[in-house]
Amino acid sequence: MKKSIISIAILGAMSNVAFAQSNVTIYGIVDAGIVSERGGKAGSVTKVTSGVGSASRLGFKGTEDLGGGLNAVFVLESGIKADTGESDVAGSIANRQSYVGLKSATAGSLTLGRQYTPYYNTLSQVADPFAAGLAGSAKNLFMASGNNTRTSNSVVYATPALNGFTAEAAYALGEQSGDNSASRQLGLSVGYANGPLTARAAFNSRNNDTTAPTTPVVNTTMGHNALLAVNYDFAVAKAFFAYGKDKGNFSSIAPKDVDSSEILVGATAPVGPAGTLMASFIRKNDKLASNQDADQWAIGYSHALSKRTSTYVAYAKIKNKNGATYTVGNNSEVGTGDKAFNIGVKHAF
Repeated sequence: MKKSIISIAILGAMSNVAFAQSNVTIYGIVDAGIVSERGGKAGSVTKVTSGVGSASRLGFKGTEDLGGGLNAVFVLESGIKADTGESDVAGSIANRQSYVGLKSATAGSLTLGRQYTPYYNTLSQVADPFAAGLAGSAKNLFMASGNNTRTSNSVVYATPALNGFTAEAAYALGEQSGDNSASRQLGLSVGYANGPLTARAAFNSRNNDTTAPTTPVVNTTMGHNALLAVNYDFAVAKAFFAYGKDKGNFSSIAPKDVDSSEILVGATAPVGPAGTLMASFIRKNDKLASNQDADQWAIGYSHALSKRTSTYVAYAKIKNKNGATYTVGNNSEVGTGDKAFNIGVKHAF
């Protein structure tokens, strides 16, 4: 009896030690704003909506120390509509991110699951003064939606920083019966960060063929995206530049073949101890016969009320040419018109 009690006590102590080496964090963002859109086919609309500056979300992330500098990591993150309390994708649990893997300070990280693409990380983290949010989001004209944002069934390897250089590679399996190449996607990026300078180049390639056990393969052209992004912090302001090029078929983004390029110039500037002014100009150059170009002008302001809470205001306008139909959206919505005004509040926890 005494031996059993001692054994139970030892097992309990070992369990407590193992738990102490693990770390699980609950985190999230609640972002809601008033959005006024103009210039849409259905007329003007004013609404309270979610995820204007940053998508509202609830997530769980954790690490476990495996010893020798190796850690197990995981993330489960679900999108939420703050204006209604619903999931932003019906029937999903962790539609934003869902992955598990291993991470080492010297060898880098290897993760498996639903994850961001290197292309989208480059656009949102390096290229865009609006960080892919608010009315000025670069997603309005760059090819950054659908599978170009996140891919399921993906394997991602990220190197540790070495003298400022980093690299990331992602491979998403198409999982189409009878054709292992159908719907697969490859992403790569190489970056450099040192002091005020950050630069990154990314490439994305997707095979949009589809197949099924009882139907023949539907063949389409490949879709390719390339992106170069640079920003430099001059202290009084941070300057942004990006150039993107797209070619091929993007069935998850556009119903036709694409041959286009985008150029972005922008800046952010501190305003007092708590404010940030943002501005950008984006030109979309459509190289197809229809020549459906577009220009976007955007300006915004964010004011930090604390380390976790901020307010924002933004305005953007797109000038569509030759029948182009690009719309001014935000982080979570594509929008309905060619101009939009945002005002709202964001809290991170």
